Amino acid sequence: MDLSIVVPIYNEEENISALHESIETALAPTGLEYELILVDDGSSDGSFPLLKELAARDKRVKVIRFRRNFGQTAAMAAGFDAATGTVVVPMDGDLQNDPTDIPLLLAKIHEGYDVVSGWRKDRQDTFINRKLPSIIANGIISRMTGVHLHDYGCTLKAYRREVLDGINLYGEMHRFVPALASQVGAKVAELPVRHHPRLHGTSKYGISRTMRVILDLMTVKFLLSYSTKPIQLFGKWGIYTLMAGFFSGSLTIYMKLFEHMSMNRNPLLILTAFLLFMGVQFIVLGLLGELNARTYHESQGKSVYVVKERINLGDRGPGTRDWGLGTGDW
Repeated sequence: MDLSIVVPIYNEEENISALHESIETALAPTGLEYELILVDDGSSDGSFPLLKELAARDKRVKVIRFRRNFGQTAAMAAGFDAATGTVVVPMDGDLQNDPTDIPLLLAKIHEGYDVVSGWRKDRQDTFINRKLPSIIANGIISRMTGVHLHDYGCTLKAYRREVLDGINLYGEMHRFVPALASQVGAKVAELPVRHHPRLHGTSKYGISRTMRVILDLMTVKFLLSYSTKPIQLFGKWGIYTLMAGFFSGSLTIYMKLFEHMSMNRNPLLILTAFLLFMGVQFIVLGLLGELNARTYHESQGKSVYVVKERINLGDRGPGTRDWGLGTGDW
């Protein structure tokens, strides 16, 4: 299978037929063997009967139906797990992504890139509740991950199959896959894509989603930088806190000896006790994190490195893989 297209569907009954037709029209000239994986994320309208009908008359259409609404990330994870193509392309089901951009993404993949991220350069959405949160989120994500993309939130992307192998998605993590892949050596490119205004149905996104993205970004940053060495994060802050506590304690003693200020009436004594207690807690937390990290990696045979290729080494040993995303392993 050359290509797998993954589309999360949530209450999109007015768009499903047009989506299928537009994908078919866009890919027919390419001659690619492809599958269309439509994931019904607990729709409450007539989406599933339409999906079932499509699957009956087009064997390239595969349908997955959730028991309830689990969210876009879960729907994409289910589609990725079911995909068999050498390249996987997720896209939205609201007709705002244009399937005619898929061949352009594939051409970029064939140039040697592992991930090609779409950029809705001329985005057809409202500014306050769609564009503004996206601008804020993209700026924060690019700065914290070091992978500078204009549009992390664009669902239309292309991934080599091996990049997605072993990735598990949670929360809003689907948008961070380019950053996670880049951290283990994947070549990431960005390509301007078309974006159309929504004609049918209602948007499921809003400004409140920015907060959830920021919280997930904290998780991604921790996993990319400290998942195998948590003591270096918590231990560092523990040492800083202990040093501040010793300084505060020394100042308290100085004020007692030379300025004759009562220690039990000096607020610095309370600050000293608090800082010393917090410093010890940070260090203990780092040590517990080290134990958990070792348990996580060793019990599941997960590697802390990523291999691109091997020469004259025969078969790979047990528990190794080329794209494990060892730092985070999403």
